Amino acid sequence: MAELRDLNPHMRPRSGTDYPCPHGLCGGEGFVLDDETNTARPCECRVQRITHARSRRLRNQIPDKYRDVAFEREPARTLLAELGTLGSYLREFHRKIEAKLDAGEGLWFMGPPGTGKTTLAMALSIEAMRRRRAVAIYTAPQLMSHIYAAQKNPDPGDQDDLLRRMVGVDLLHLEDLAAIAPNDWVLQTFYSVVNDRYQEQRSIVFTADVKQPPDLADFVGQRTYSRLMEMCGDPIPMFGQDYRIQAMRGA
Repeated sequence: MAELRDLNPHMRPRSGTDYPCPHGLCGGEGFVLDDETNTARPCECRVQRITHARSRRLRNQIPDKYRDVAFEREPARTLLAELGTLGSYLREFHRKIEAKLDAGEGLWFMGPPGTGKTTLAMALSIEAMRRRRAVAIYTAPQLMSHIYAAQKNPDPGDQDDLLRRMVGVDLLHLEDLAAIAPNDWVLQTFYSVVNDRYQEQRSIVFTADVKQPPDLADFVGQRTYSRLMEMCGDPIPMFGQDYRIQAMRGA
């Protein structure tokens, strides 16, 4: 433990931090003070604070269209009602999202385009961010492109940084996971990401335009598919009308 007088001024505990300690152990500065010994030790929340600070820029990955999405607003409210008992399950997941992330539990939404999969997935990611959890959001083509570009870059630091970010965040949110069939190298790298998150019990939420769960293996590989199924369980099936086309026709 470092004595307070030896701490760098920039490292000393401060008040007025951006959010309170979720464990109730410190005043929000990331250190627990011992008045008798005049020493400080890192609080249990410090690692969470560091991860959150490093990933703040990931907030910008919420597309403008989904910035105001919430379970209490339309169209999410109607989508949840149409799902019946599964809608109730999603509300419970949303309400207990911190515990779900701590346990490494995930979700996935299956069905054709335009049925509201992304709306509900984004609402969950936004709620995780609201709870000060680190979230990374990628479309599958975007993620595969980043992986491929990092592999081509002669500087291995870029690839290592990308992989650390994908593995280290509290929630990895992937859109359109069945959009493309990547090459073998990208598949292997993606498997490493999923496997590391699987072993570290870190949550994944994703959407996929497939008709049956086993169809996903054609896009991510059998080993990755197996781990995703254990992490995320049975899919939330969304096979209604294409709301985008319906809205255009009604315009």
